[in-house]
Amino acid sequence: MRRIIMSSALSSELRKKYHVRSMPVRKDDEVSVVRGTYKGREGKVIQCYRKKWVIHVDRITREKQSGATVQVGIHPSKCVITKLKLDKDRKAILERKNKETKSAKSKGKFTEQDVAMADVD
Repeated sequence: MRRIIMSSALSSELRKKYHVRSMPVRKDDEVSVVRGTYKGREGKVIQCYRKKWVIHVDRITREKQSGATVQVGIHPSKCVITKLKLDKDRKAILERKNKETKSAKSKGKFTEQDVAMADVD
């Protein structure tokens, strides 16, 4: 359930390519931050922290008072996926969510040809 809620929009190039609006974020995706303090920063997702509803992005860190550097958690809805890590499961999700093929099938509706051929009997 959290995996689905922790989704990000796809960049305009990926949206044109796959005809899909958003995807759940995973570890090796590349994202760009579009809201907040770190707006405009890009990097690779190094961890999806589902318990805290955040993702940790490479090179987005801050220093603690003690001097240690820690990852800054960013909510996935404030990011845009710029590069997907594709495997067979991810390709299946893209195929299933593809809006262009769904509209082409037109949900099993009859065409005028089908209706005309029904009267041929």
